[in-house]
Amino acid sequence: MRALKRSTSAAVVLAALAGTAALTAAPASAASYHCKTSSATVDDPSYHGPDSDNWDFDVSLCAKRSGGYIYTTATVYWDGPYSAAQHSTYTFNKAKFQLQTKHSVRGTDPVMTTSAYTGLEHALEHSSANGNGSYATGTLKYRAGSGRYLADGYIQLDWSGDGKSYRSPILFTASPVV
Repeated sequence: MRALKRSTSAAVVLAALAGTAALTAAPASAASYHCKTSSATVDDPSYHGPDSDNWDFDVSLCAKRSGGYIYTTATVYWDGPYSAAQHSTYTFNKAKFQLQTKHSVRGTDPVMTTSAYTGLEHALEHSSANGNGSYATGTLKYRAGSGRYLADGYIQLDWSGDGKSYRSPILFTASPVV
C-alpha cells in the first residue's frame, strides 16, 4: 500500500510539472482573430409551395494581423428549410462565398486580395436532415503595409429552376479592423 501511495504522489507531482511546462511553452503574445457575425434571410425564388423555403445565414468574418501579414477567413452557418436535404443537388446551379481582404480607408475600402469559395454549393446541398450546416473558407494571407485591414465577404446563389444566373450578392457585416 505504501508503494502505491508513493507512486501516486510521484504521478501527481509529474503531472503538475508537465502542466507547468506546457503552460510556459505557449507563446505569450499569440495573435487572435477579431470576428463579427451578421445574419441574412434568403427566400428560394424557384419554390412557391406551402412549405417553408427560407435559408437563414449567419456569417462570421474574421481578420488578424501577425508577423507582417493580414489573415482573413469566414465561416458560414445556415438553417435551411427542413426539406433542403430532400432537394439535394437540385437546389442550386452554383453557390459561392466571396472572401475579401480590404484596406480600411476613408470612403470605399479597396480590395487587396479576394477568393471565391465555390465549395459552399456542395455544403449547402448536403445539409443535415434538418437543413442545417456550416462551411469554413480557407484563409487569405496578405502582406500588410501600414494602416488597418479587415475581412469582408458575400454569398452569391444561382438557384436551380429559376432561369437566372447568380442573384445579387447577399452582404454581411465586415470584421473589425486590425
